[in-house]
Amino acid sequence: MCGIVGIVSSEPVNQQIYDSLLLLQHRGQDSTGIATLDGDFFHMVKARGQVREAYRTRDMRSLLGNVGLGHVRYATKGSAAAEQEAQPFYVGAPYGIILVHNGNLTNTRELTADLYNVDRRHLNTHSDTELLLNVLANELQAGITGLSLDKRQVFDAVARVHERVEGSYAAIALIAGYGLLAFRDPYGIRPLVLGRRTGGNGQDEWVVASESLVLESGGYEVVRDVEPGEAILISPDGWMYSQQCATDPRLVPCAFEYVYLARPDSVLDGISVYDARLRLGDVLAEEIAERLQGVDIDVVMPIPDSARPSAMQVAQKLGIEYREGFFKNRYVGRTFIMPGQAVRKKSVRQKLNAMSVEFKGKNVLIVDDSIVRGTTSREIVEMARAAGAKSVTFASAAPPVVYPHVYGINMPSRKELIAHGRTTDEIAAEMGADHLIYMSVEGMNRAILAGQDRVTELEQSCFTGEYIAGNVSEEYLSWVEATQES
Repeated sequence: MCGIVGIVSSEPVNQQIYDSLLLLQHRGQDSTGIATLDGDFFHMVKARGQVREAYRTRDMRSLLGNVGLGHVRYATKGSAAAEQEAQPFYVGAPYGIILVHNGNLTNTRELTADLYNVDRRHLNTHSDTELLLNVLANELQAGITGLSLDKRQVFDAVARVHERVEGSYAAIALIAGYGLLAFRDPYGIRPLVLGRRTGGNGQDEWVVASESLVLESGGYEVVRDVEPGEAILISPDGWMYSQQCATDPRLVPCAFEYVYLARPDSVLDGISVYDARLRLGDVLAEEIAERLQGVDIDVVMPIPDSARPSAMQVAQKLGIEYREGFFKNRYVGRTFIMPGQAVRKKSVRQKLNAMSVEFKGKNVLIVDDSIVRGTTSREIVEMARAAGAKSVTFASAAPPVVYPHVYGINMPSRKELIAHGRTTDEIAAEMGADHLIYMSVEGMNRAILAGQDRVTELEQSCFTGEYIAGNVSEEYLSWVEATQES
């Protein structure tokens, strides 16, 4: 999972993009990059690490121009440690294009072969973002018929990208001399939101970003979500054009955005993330009451921060006291998106501390947003017992994660998923919990989709094994497990 932002303004965008990336930092902490367009010239800075530590004053001063984009990376392809794989990526023809991408392509083997053998393009990394950029550049090159580029040629090129590329992708690109291009895959798996405000000179200023909180923080009006398969082209002087470029678009956003990934103060495809998590707590409370009858619970506690809304609703619905038993160190990154199991395990104790005064002698119900590898959950149960808990019941506001996620979340291997091949009782024993309950798939869908009519289905392959985009076969999953590290 990554965070992306693109801005077309009437004034320099370097600080605006920096501020936006700070707001998207929760979506990726491996590396970050900013690129700006100043007339026909690009300026770019990218580095490993988080936003606050990556950029110096001299870097910001070098990022000239009123059009730009930015990226925070959470590696799902290639290597998290490889600085050359930090985004954005650049190609010199046609015109010069810089691109950032959130998502994961699933036909990278076929694309790599075609780009080399047919398109005669060289790739310098294992990043699927570089693949996407080169496919876009090739299709633009093939479609140019005059001396200059027009919007019809751009939209036709994006349509051909949709025909060639499989998987999930929300992308933003800068085209030298022409402005900013944003497009979303035909299923809309990864989010992308469009906003507008009026600049000091009366010009329309535009932003596209992974989450709506970026728009609200910058004083932009939320215009709408970019539609699945749609492309948006914005000129440097603020003219916006859009066109549907897919033949059969279908909105199926990723369920994990609402369960865990997005910030609660965002609205994605018309669904408030915070409200969705409250409703997940309501449904989880119903399922706890039905399936854990006779289990003593004295207190409900969340794993901060993303599980807090659900835990609050569980406590309210069940009529049980709600307490904050875990104190969070906010200067440690999110353990789920950290590269490497050893790093994740070490970070759990650095991130959370159990306060004995809240645990001692109590039957505790701990609510988390999800259970993936079980590393964090196992450590949390141990911490609760060490703090004096009489018994520990663990509840997940998401269903069991049983299958790899191939659309932009770092779950490449079934063997590392604690729920794969185990019953709920076996998982509870593995975690050291007295009782364990998962949200049902039906309950999750009912909670997230309630009260709106824009989204009618969710991408939930990691729970069900049903993959909607690309030819995700057993052979492909085995290849992913053999070639990609978590």
